[in-house]
Amino acid sequence: MKLVFALHHVNDDALRSPELRHRLRAAGARRLQLNLDDEAVAAAQLRLSTGTTITAVVSVWSDGEVGPIADAVLGIDPTADGWLVEERSPLPPPDVPDGDRADVLANVAFLRRPDGMPPADWTAYWLDEHTTIAIETQGTFGYVQNPVLEAVTADAPAVAGIVEELFPMAALGDLHAFYGSGGDDAELQRRLGRMLDSVARFGADRDLDLVPTSRYVFTLPD
Repeated sequence: MKLVFALHHVNDDALRSPELRHRLRAAGARRLQLNLDDEAVAAAQLRLSTGTTITAVVSVWSDGEVGPIADAVLGIDPTADGWLVEERSPLPPPDVPDGDRADVLANVAFLRRPDGMPPADWTAYWLDEHTTIAIETQGTFGYVQNPVLEAVTADAPAVAGIVEELFPMAALGDLHAFYGSGGDDAELQRRLGRMLDSVARFGADRDLDLVPTSRYVFTLPD
């Protein structure tokens, strides 16, 4: 199973410390991913928040039970929100050595389903139609989708999906790098228009949190 947590009040050093990894491994976790809104991505042009700012995202893969994993994360940030998700990787991220910062801008977005749009229709459009458009219109080289199955913390927001998109670091301040338009202004506008039309079709143009992050992955040994 995979769990994703949005953290609001946390020290990056505490997240990257061996203590958290030891606690998670003892709870049955086998892999940990940290997405940190840190100094390396401070210049990112796009941040969106629907409420309390998300400063880090923690993803945990586990063969154990949900409760002990959630407790380990809540021990770092008692305000964390968490969800059980089903992972899909239409564009798998490149491998990076354990604990190293990936040379990427990793945008993590928390999506909400609009009122009046049936859950099945929302999920089908996001996973089937929008996926191709997002990959074709942006300069991404990693794309991971996480449809939410259920919340695992009390009072977690009603998030329907969580997506992580990896961009070159140049995309921090360069729209051509972000959209992969190669410096062609007309192509940039074409890609931007197609992308905006698609996100509007399933409500991903509003009521979302978007966090620019640095990305770290750890394998948790026995």
